[in-house]
Amino acid sequence: MASRFSGALQLTDLDDFITPSQECIKPVKIEKTKTKTGAKIKIGQDGYFDVSNGRQQKLQKVEITLADCLACSGCITSAESVLVTKQSQEELLRVFAEKKFTNNKGVVQDVSLIVISLSPQPVLSLAARYGLTAEEATTKLTGYFKSLGAHLVLDMTVAEDLSLLEAQQEFLQRYQDHQNDPTSKKLPMLASSCPGWVCYAEKTHGNFILPYISTTKSPQQIMGTLVKQYLSSIRQLSPAEIYHVTVMPCYDKKLEASREDFYSDILNCHDVDCVITAIELEQMLGTDKSLSEVESVPLDCPWPESPGAAPALRRHGGSGSGGYADHVFTYAAEVLFGEANAKLVYKNLRNPDFREVTLEKDGKEVLKFAIANGFRNIQNLVQKLKRGKSPYHYVEVMACPSGCLNGGAQVRPAPGDNSRELVSQLQDMYSRLPPAAPADNKLALQLYADWLHGRHSDKARATLHTAYHALEKNDIALNIKW
Repeated sequence: MASRFSGALQLTDLDDFITPSQECIKPVKIEKTKTKTGAKIKIGQDGYFDVSNGRQQKLQKVEITLADCLACSGCITSAESVLVTKQSQEELLRVFAEKKFTNNKGVVQDVSLIVISLSPQPVLSLAARYGLTAEEATTKLTGYFKSLGAHLVLDMTVAEDLSLLEAQQEFLQRYQDHQNDPTSKKLPMLASSCPGWVCYAEKTHGNFILPYISTTKSPQQIMGTLVKQYLSSIRQLSPAEIYHVTVMPCYDKKLEASREDFYSDILNCHDVDCVITAIELEQMLGTDKSLSEVESVPLDCPWPESPGAAPALRRHGGSGSGGYADHVFTYAAEVLFGEANAKLVYKNLRNPDFREVTLEKDGKEVLKFAIANGFRNIQNLVQKLKRGKSPYHYVEVMACPSGCLNGGAQVRPAPGDNSRELVSQLQDMYSRLPPAAPADNKLALQLYADWLHGRHSDKARATLHTAYHALEKNDIALNIKW
């Protein structure tokens, strides 16, 4: 069965997608027996049984979690081929029913608050699937999750805005560091909100590429921090009592949520406990129920004295992946070169998924940004970097062609329909969402001032940034190519 994770995740050396990998850190353990004939295995409808000693003994099923996969230098195995214990619709429905879940230490934790965070891309995907507007799909999904037992359903605008604001500041710092030391590997700054790309970089190019990658957390993980740390303090709950679910366009987001970097031993929880995708929500609704039949319920606003507009899905100018290149470009153009409201005119290179935009001042090219979507374009970008021929200051990198609107877990087109037309429809729907203005987001600015103790504080840095880790391959006999 085809993998639902991105192509970039599956390919670590062009031909090493093996399920399970020969390098897996949790291989099936083979117990040696004293019999000359070896173990005798009986296959039943409910599992495998060892009958070599005259007794029927059920063999234990091997469980491999996403955290195990991330710690491995081999393959990323697909959700269909291994047992994923915490990132599934079955687990989500069980938590809704029992109001309990098992944390990473194996401790059963009571759930006092279930929070759902909606990102725009999967909501638009479901809106197209069920013939709804973006606003209708948002309120219908809110009603659906509330009917299952969710306490709060939130939009992610504040997390998206915080991620963009931090990316802007990080670029300015990197640009200044690069001016002082051109060999410092500060530029080009590569976007890090796509976990498929980040995981590929860690496993394949390691320490060479990681210094270039932005340390700013993705909106999903910033939202997780807000829910588990800020919201928990408002509600006077332990962070571990909150079960946080994000709705995402990509299965790779499950891998991101499972990273040990986003688990706190002090709080005893992950920032995001479960990631559900558009395809999984379609499966949960089933063939007997349409999203259009669900009762409409408005989004929640849990932030105290939250100023600004009512909660809603919002778009960010630029690509449907969050607009990182556009926002960082316009900010840098104004702050570094005094060019307010710089015009962005992208030029397609090899294909529409590799585009670049430049800023000229006094006849000299002073900024050069790019958007690289899809694994082929990512490979070309990495090769340019390795040859020292990359001309860019910043690159928005996404593993999926056309970016997040065409994520691997978005609802697929109906048989006979054209996938390009569906992506075009989603892009049109995204462009009609209410616009977001990160610099004017009063809630984000209030969080910087009151919760993070200032935009440039150590707490802001620790809360809104992360780190990456090179995973070196082990040279074992099974991995040698003869």
